[in-house]
Amino acid sequence: MELSLSGKTALVTGADSGIGWHTARMLLEEGVRVAVSDLDADSLAESAGRLPGEVTTVAADLTSLDDVARLKSEVEAGLGGAPDIIVAAAGITGAQGMFHEIDDEGWTKTLETDLMSQVRTVKAFIDGMRPKGWGRIVLLTSEDAFQPYADEIPYCAAKAGSLALMKGLSKTYASEGILVNSVAPAFIATPMTDAMMSKRADQLGTDVDEAISSFLSEERPGMQLGRRGEPEEVASAIVFLCSERASFINGATLRVDSGSVQTI
Repeated sequence: MELSLSGKTALVTGADSGIGWHTARMLLEEGVRVAVSDLDADSLAESAGRLPGEVTTVAADLTSLDDVARLKSEVEAGLGGAPDIIVAAAGITGAQGMFHEIDDEGWTKTLETDLMSQVRTVKAFIDGMRPKGWGRIVLLTSEDAFQPYADEIPYCAAKAGSLALMKGLSKTYASEGILVNSVAPAFIATPMTDAMMSKRADQLGTDVDEAISSFLSEERPGMQLGRRGEPEEVASAIVFLCSERASFINGATLRVDSGSVQTI
C-alpha cells in the first residue's frame, strides 16, 4: 500500500525503545525525515544509531517547559521547520498501588509525564504546522483509558485525558488540514511492561514467562490472542494514521489490544 509519506517530516517522542522506536523506523522506511526525542541522551543516541537512516536527536524532559522550548528549537532546526507529523509516544507506568496508597507526588508525576507532555509537545509545534495545510498528530493512549484498573488509576486517568485531548484537537484543527487521532495499545512487549513483569515474577517467586502467562489469564482475559503484542504491531497502526490512506480519519482511536477492551 502506498502511504504517500515520502518527503514529509516527523517528530516522535519516547523514541529510544519500544513503540516509539519502531514508529521512527517505519517512518524512515517510508521516506520521512525524522526527529526523535527521549529523556536520556546516551540511550537515545544509541537507539538512533540503530535506525535505518539519519535522524535529528534531541534529549528532553517533556515535563520541563524549558526543555520543551529547546526541543522545539532543535527539532525545527534539524527538520527545517515544524514537523508535518507528531507522534507523542513518551510515557511511564507511573504511580501504582491502591488509590488510598498513592500520594499527591505520584499523581502529579504520572499526569505530568503521560498527559501534560503531550499537551506541551503539541502546543510547541502546532502554530508551525497550521500554515502548511497538512498535518498528522497521533497521541499514544491505552486500553486503560477505556477500562481502568484499580492498581494504576493515575495512569488510567492520564490516558483518558489523552483521549479527551485528542478529540478536542481533532475538532479544532481538522479544517486546517491537521488530522488528530490516537492509538490505544494493550500489554505490548516494551521495556515498560518488561519491568512490570519482572516485578511480578519476583512477587510470585516465578520466572518472567510464567508471570506473563498468569497476568494474561488473571488480569487481561479479554486479550484473545493470549500473548503480549509486539511494538511494531502498534507502530504499523500509527504510521497508517500518519499517511494519506487515513485522510478521512479524524478524532478516532484505533485499539491495538487483541480484544482486551471488552465493550463496543
